[in-house]
Amino acid sequence: MTTIYLPRDTTTLSLDGEEVALQLQTQAANTNTPINLVRNGSRGMFFLEPLVEVQTDRGRIAFGPVTPADVASLFAADFTNPVFGSESASNHPLYLGLTEEIPYLKQQQRLSFARAGVIDPTDIDDYMAHDGFVGLAKSLQITDQQIVDEIKASGLRGRGGAAFPTGIKWQTVLDCDSEQKYIVCNADEGDSGTFADRLLMEADPFALIEGITIAALAVGANQGYIYLRSEYPQALIILNEAIATAYSRNFLGDNLCGSPHHFHLEVRLGAGAYICGEETSLLESLEGKRGLVRSKPPLPAIEGLFGQPTVVNNVLSFAAVPHILADGAQKYADYGQGRSKGTLPFQIAGNIKQGGLVELAFGTTLKDLLDEFGAGTASNRPMHSIQVGGPLGAYLTPEQWDTPLDYEAFSAMGAVLGHGGIVVFDDSVDLAEQAQFSMEFCVEESCGKCTPCRIGSVRGTEVIEKIRNQQNIEANYELLDDLCETMIDMSLCAMGGMTPFPVQSAMRSYKKQQLNQQPKTSAVNREVC
Repeated sequence: MTTIYLPRDTTTLSLDGEEVALQLQTQAANTNTPINLVRNGSRGMFFLEPLVEVQTDRGRIAFGPVTPADVASLFAADFTNPVFGSESASNHPLYLGLTEEIPYLKQQQRLSFARAGVIDPTDIDDYMAHDGFVGLAKSLQITDQQIVDEIKASGLRGRGGAAFPTGIKWQTVLDCDSEQKYIVCNADEGDSGTFADRLLMEADPFALIEGITIAALAVGANQGYIYLRSEYPQALIILNEAIATAYSRNFLGDNLCGSPHHFHLEVRLGAGAYICGEETSLLESLEGKRGLVRSKPPLPAIEGLFGQPTVVNNVLSFAAVPHILADGAQKYADYGQGRSKGTLPFQIAGNIKQGGLVELAFGTTLKDLLDEFGAGTASNRPMHSIQVGGPLGAYLTPEQWDTPLDYEAFSAMGAVLGHGGIVVFDDSVDLAEQAQFSMEFCVEESCGKCTPCRIGSVRGTEVIEKIRNQQNIEANYELLDDLCETMIDMSLCAMGGMTPFPVQSAMRSYKKQQLNQQPKTSAVNREVC
């Protein structure tokens, strides 16, 4: 019997993945071909989905992107032959060879996503066969302080906007004298062009569960919540299946793995608001309130969920933890550069031919990343601007693309890496329109608690519209700059404080573009005028 792998993730399902699965089973029955169909997670090569893999004597061979109409021809080409590289299968137009040798995958440095697309996401034995729960086992053998020290030594920082050192946050919660502490996973992935959280939850949910549980051991928490974006129904199904299995095998619950530790975990659906991706607004929502940003101090690490010390990290932060505990902090810290340690899953989206997830160590440049993995724009026009870090990230133009992808280098030029989302635009983009959209996004998603964000975004939208309509241009540029600086300095949270990043960067490029398009007059013409 030949094992065939087909992802069950959101991307594959949106591309008729269920129909492909049905056709695989139908054709297998019609041709008397015994198969074992495993619904794995995606490897993140979305331009090849649905990706069908076949287990052979030398490893998995891949075919993609496969449509329901292609399945009959795959069987006709004897693609289930367990002998690698059967002549008819290798001549099929969708044949890609060994999956691990596909350049897009082979050139990556996968740590957090090493199991993504390899295992059955809800098969705990498959997870353990691929080094799952090794980090948890080691954590149960050392003290809470030793766990925190490992996280500190690894250099792991929050894989969100602030990039705050994870170990320092955990140390703060550990040092709090409280009988009740919480772990909260921010899985409200709302940034444009981001999908790494979803991919991990759908492809390797036990890694998230393990990372959260290690965090609980580190700080002395007995209750955890995954605050999941409501637009991720497939992730919800897979997470709940994995959590139920973890409980049944004593990786969650009372007397964890036979130890004296207790830890319970559940998923809570988000409220559909972008602002709930901000940690204090998320905590308000978890408590059943409207998602409003809290003033700081106190910090959530000291007074978080229900007023108790709380670790709040996102999916990518927790997903890095099992690897750190399993292989040691130094091995993780050996990746990256400077203060940016480890790897980050970069998510390539927008006007690009080869969109998907690419996990690399910090330090490569934006240009090299897109040259090696993106394969150019889908429109075949030149790339013009690239927004990095979600809707609050700056628009970067070609002279900035050689900047290393690390937190400090991006901060130095007024940009953010954020969650690693990268959205590509070609030279047909209207950057003033993008700047106006950024302000309009803030109008729509602001919680309304502070004046700079609530009112500033409305006024900003109006000013940009006047500039686009050629009304008193210079005065309105000056007004827009003043407004943006006020939002940066006075907003309560990053929603208002970072909205100016895309606005100012886009408007600088737009102004330069407009100046270059103005006709140049000769000296004689100027005298005549």
